Amino acid sequence: MNAHLVNAGLPLPEPAPDDPRVGHLLGAALGPGEAPRAVLCGFPVDEGVRRNGGRPGAAAAPAAIRRILYRLTPDAAAPAPFAALLGKTLDAGDLAPRGDLAEDQAALGEAVAPWLRAGAFVVVLGGGHETAYGHFLAHAALGRPVEILNLDAHADVRERKDGLGHSGSPFREALEHPSGACRRYSVAGLQPHSVARAHLDLVLARGGQAVLAAQLGPERLRALFTALRTPAMVSFDLDAVDQAFAPGVSAPAARGLAPERWLEAAFLAGRTPAVVSADLAELNPSLDRDDQAARLAALTVWELFRGLASRPPA
Repeated sequence: MNAHLVNAGLPLPEPAPDDPRVGHLLGAALGPGEAPRAVLCGFPVDEGVRRNGGRPGAAAAPAAIRRILYRLTPDAAAPAPFAALLGKTLDAGDLAPRGDLAEDQAALGEAVAPWLRAGAFVVVLGGGHETAYGHFLAHAALGRPVEILNLDAHADVRERKDGLGHSGSPFREALEHPSGACRRYSVAGLQPHSVARAHLDLVLARGGQAVLAAQLGPERLRALFTALRTPAMVSFDLDAVDQAFAPGVSAPAARGLAPERWLEAAFLAGRTPAVVSADLAELNPSLDRDDQAARLAALTVWELFRGLASRPPA
């Protein structure tokens, strides 16, 4: 167990022999000291949401996602490769927050970097979207440029507030990191009423793509993933999804993406060889309706794993 993380496993009933679930399969085939093929870890922090004037509550998201994810079945269409991936996947637990956002982000980077160095695919469960900056710091620590793709209704390239990072600033912080580790930042799913033109221009001026939700058809989505260069990280902000399907988020969108497009993006992130890590942010269980957004968040992780299980051999 990494020194920054604590066990976040949830109790599960005994599975029926013919009805295994994700929670039972996770790590079941990992031998002592064996390097995992994929790693799941949580970042139960939403101080950045508070600083950005959002609706707090995302700190409870990792537990809510696991509660549903653990009970899903392997992919019925291709159970063997999916179950094999889960067997080699480590749920490493959650970061133990210290109460200082910058320290917590640095600790997340320190926890994730060794897994990335070892070649594991890492999925970070946020937390507010400040999760993405801690995720980026893991790549920066490896001393290699990383490309970032963000699925989001907002560009999240706002300036810091009083010198402090927040949930609206993670990708400006990445772009301005002194290491120069952010090679390119692109964002897709933007709402024209929710992104300042200056922020859009900033993304374009730095060589990235800025795609409005209305422009994000299947071909454009696939092209975004095809264009990614190794290594790439993908960030999923649940507020990109229409509020009708994701009511429990920090900043709901009245006209967001349909779940089908969102889940297709998650599958592509898992399947695309250039992508080496992903994070999922902004689920707010306290404002959810009948676990609607939490179920979508859990299915997002499931689709990431489904894509990874079907990834072509290197």
